[in-house]
Amino acid sequence: MEYLLLAYADERAAADLAAGERAAIEAACHDNDQALRQSGHLLAAAGLRGRAGATTVRTSRGQVSVADGPSPAASEQLVGIFFIRARDLNEAIQVAARMPQARLGDIEVRPLGQIST
Repeated sequence: MEYLLLAYADERAAADLAAGERAAIEAACHDNDQALRQSGHLLAAAGLRGRAGATTVRTSRGQVSVADGPSPAASEQLVGIFFIRARDLNEAIQVAARMPQARLGDIEVRPLGQIST
């Protein structure tokens, strides 16, 4: 079964990390991605650029509005997405729990529906 893992982090807290600590987490993320690829779990992954580059689009009553910035006002922002394959939800949770990104925020696990092309 395929799952989408959504990695959230507080960008300000991450920016406040010491350079060595930030580099260690980035290296651990890279190593974890490689291990997930080798184990057959990781199908695709992408880190997201900072929230300053986000644009939010809304449509209401036929009117389109565009705003700079992310939609949620929460302190944690979506920072990465991972498409994985796992036997079941328990295995997907185990994969998420081992992700270094979980040190900086939450990893949301969602089962994927049918993918259309």
